[in-house]
Amino acid sequence: MIETAIENRVAILRLNRGVSNAINPQLVRSLSQAVAAIETDPGITALVLSSSNSKFLSIGFDIPELLEIPREGFARFLEEFDALCLTLLTFPKPVVASIPGHATAGGCILALCCDYRFISEGRKLMGLNEIKLGVPLPYPADCALRWIVGARTARDVVDSGEFFLPQELIRMGLVDQVLPGGELEGKAVEHARTIAGHAGQAFRKVKKDRVEGLEAEIRLRLVEKEREFVECWYSEAARASLKEAAGKFRKPARD
Repeated sequence: MIETAIENRVAILRLNRGVSNAINPQLVRSLSQAVAAIETDPGITALVLSSSNSKFLSIGFDIPELLEIPREGFARFLEEFDALCLTLLTFPKPVVASIPGHATAGGCILALCCDYRFISEGRKLMGLNEIKLGVPLPYPADCALRWIVGARTARDVVDSGEFFLPQELIRMGLVDQVLPGGELEGKAVEHARTIAGHAGQAFRKVKKDRVEGLEAEIRLRLVEKEREFVECWYSEAARASLKEAAGKFRKPARD
């Protein structure tokens, strides 16, 4: 489910679960293991998160599969997904999201947890539509979004449940650069390597100072918020919306 490549001491992890890279428990565990290995490898200085295809970084949670998981199993999946998000948010090496295609819902969340977000030009959509499905954002994503773009823009993004094109994403501050598709991954690798090239432990310390308040905010209420998310996921209204979405899930949007 994860393709791994190394380029000039930068690890590239490409999601590789079909075209849409739908997020299920196995993908979360595979990605978590790959990220953990990179963190402890002294020969790797930075990480780029990307996709093996140009249509999707990820469509988000695999709703049809997750709808069939018993409540305890879904709660465990959410805990593991949130733990992965926290790992990326606090990762001691530079992390750049190279977004070659749509990054929606959970796919957008993974991108938000990176230090930088580079997206391909063209009709590449990114956004968070959880509100339309009757569930909140996972709490780490909610905190990260407000931290990145501010409370007012975060409100507009979350309450609308809309997906946005690259130029709108730049305006809102959700992405850092819009690049031609052929240059995207190379520029992401170059940027990650440049940031990692600062002397000594500079980046590690700078990032720790930057994110430790965010991490503390998330950890303080995470268990409570995960319980609330699970309650929403299994509510009657959300189940109806999720089942409707599941019926459309195997027909992802065209470029």
